[in-house]
Amino acid sequence: MSAISTIKEKAKAKGRCVVLPEGTEPRMIQAAKKMVAEQMASVILLGNEKEIADLAGQYGLDLGKVRVIDPAKSPDYADYVAQFMEIRREKGITKEQAQSTMLQPLFFGAMLVRNDRADASVAGSVNTTGDVLRAAIQVIGLKKGISTVSSSFIMTLPEYRGVKDKVFVYGDCGVVPNPTAEQLASIAVSTAETMSNIIGEEPRVAMLSFSTKGSAKHEDVDKVLAALENLRRDHPELKVDGELQADAAIVPEVGRKKAPGSIIAGDANVLIFPDLDAGNIAYKLTQRLANATAAGPIIQGLAKPASDLSRGCTVDDIVDVCAIALLMKG
Repeated sequence: MSAISTIKEKAKAKGRCVVLPEGTEPRMIQAAKKMVAEQMASVILLGNEKEIADLAGQYGLDLGKVRVIDPAKSPDYADYVAQFMEIRREKGITKEQAQSTMLQPLFFGAMLVRNDRADASVAGSVNTTGDVLRAAIQVIGLKKGISTVSSSFIMTLPEYRGVKDKVFVYGDCGVVPNPTAEQLASIAVSTAETMSNIIGEEPRVAMLSFSTKGSAKHEDVDKVLAALENLRRDHPELKVDGELQADAAIVPEVGRKKAPGSIIAGDANVLIFPDLDAGNIAYKLTQRLANATAAGPIIQGLAKPASDLSRGCTVDDIVDVCAIALLMKG
């Protein structure tokens, strides 16, 4: 069974609920149909009831098997406005601004997650990453002990060194362009949790660089070393090492040669890239050159799950990300 099939089965066993704020997008209707047919999750669709009903008829979704909420008509609307005013009180938000914001499905969906009316929110098929993250950060907030919202991809290679369906988790590949040492450490913690929570393997974290154990001197290498120092101080339980070049991180014979005595060299399954250039390029090259499956982006660091999608996502992409988001709750 592939990694994503296993993830979907795990999500199904949890019996959880996902909210889709972009309920008037045809791909979301089709994804909802697939999820309820497979009994993977219960689904809430947000948006205009008539538009959703028309699309449901077009794509064969039985509305009796999902819940449809128009934020403007919801009995929770006034309560969510009041909650949002309290959340943003220090920002000087007015009641009118809070009312307008809570009419936006991204924010209303995030409020459903905040109040445990849904276990995860998934959007991004028509909204930008910035808009999706803004709603999640403002309403749901960050997980305790995490300072940075980041992203990762679950990369499944058809075969790697004799192992079929080999899984790595790459971070950050989509959110933080040039992380500080503190942010890099936070990204590493979140990505390790993704490996543990979603894949169920013990994370072995490599802090990647163009240098291995002092082979080069540069301020970019210093940043990776500072992040490693933070991790070892604050998360001594984490199996992590650096700075490591990519081959030293994942090829045993290279790891033994370049980083003898390392606890993870040659056997890393979580790869932390020093910046977004490296992470984004690496995941796309792995996807195309190794025919790997890239599941994500997975948004990490939030107090409760909310996930982003590519605007070019397929129906299957949406279902896959929903399954991952539902497992991010732990």
